Amino acid sequence: MGLDDSIIRKRTFEFARAIVRFTTVLKGERHYEIARQLLKSGTSIGANVREAQRGVSTKDFKNKLGISLKEADETEYWLQIIDLEIKKVPEELLKEVDEIMRMLVTIIKNS
Repeated sequence: MGLDDSIIRKRTFEFARAIVRFTTVLKGERHYEIARQLLKSGTSIGANVREAQRGVSTKDFKNKLGISLKEADETEYWLQIIDLEIKKVPEELLKEVDEIMRMLVTIIKNS
């Protein structure tokens, strides 16, 4: 159940940093509400991955990763809305959230 130096932990941390940078741009363009939504879900992915490593059981571990997966799905939703209605979202953000979701599904299934 350890994720200390795992790829998923590192990638979700770097993804959160990219989300913070992107939402700063959105706020600068006065898209405050959607930036807030994206910031909350996009940073929550990694926070829940970190929490999962402190899980007291396999069930707790999988539950926290399940929350991360839900947050990743919500983040993808906000990125798609922004991309269609507000401004072009960097392709690497869309690609990374998809890859993170795939990784989380695999970890959950194999735990």
